[in-house]
Amino acid sequence: MLNEGIRLLKRGHYDRALTHLLNIHVESPEYPELSYYLGLCYTHLQRFDEALLYLEQVVTSELSFTHVYQSRMILGYIYSVTGRLHLAEFEFKKLLDDGFDSARTHAALGFVLHAQGERERAMEELERALELDPDNAGALNSLGFILADSEADVRRAVEYCRRAVRARPRNPAYLDSLGWAYFRLGRNDEARDVLRQALELAPGNKEIAAHLREVMHGKPASRE
Repeated sequence: MLNEGIRLLKRGHYDRALTHLLNIHVESPEYPELSYYLGLCYTHLQRFDEALLYLEQVVTSELSFTHVYQSRMILGYIYSVTGRLHLAEFEFKKLLDDGFDSARTHAALGFVLHAQGERERAMEELERALELDPDNAGALNSLGFILADSEADVRRAVEYCRRAVRARPRNPAYLDSLGWAYFRLGRNDEARDVLRQALELAPGNKEIAAHLREVMHGKPASRE
């Protein structure tokens, strides 16, 4: 029965997968693994409170390295998108403390630290992510945005953001960062074009809309 639920989940039939998995008896010896897949279903359905309930069971279980790593990463993601940044920071630090020293973990921690206003610590984590994986798009994007927004190194910011966009050309967040970096460099026409692309992909995004409005009215000095 678990295999059928996994099949439905992998095909993107999250509601059907959830219904199927919930019908499996909870005293099954596969219960920790069942909790993992229930957590995934609830996460895809953005039912985050239920997802947290099941994923917390996984990270305290004896399941495999992969299950625990993925579950704690998802916990950190859920806490990030729901504004519980200190809890997200805890999850990512816990992964590092437990030896999960991956570019993905460092990039996620860097993002959360920056969201809490800890720019220097965020940059350290993102630089570490790029040491481990120079092509990590998430780290390139986050570090590029920080360098542009703080005007610490706008030229390098543009380079990083371009690389992130090359990897994920339809990612609105990456396009937003590139547009903002162009704006900080004084290249307003390119900034406007890229931010318009970002807003077309994410029409309800308030941050992208705010950046585009500022580009339309702002005139930073050119740094070419």
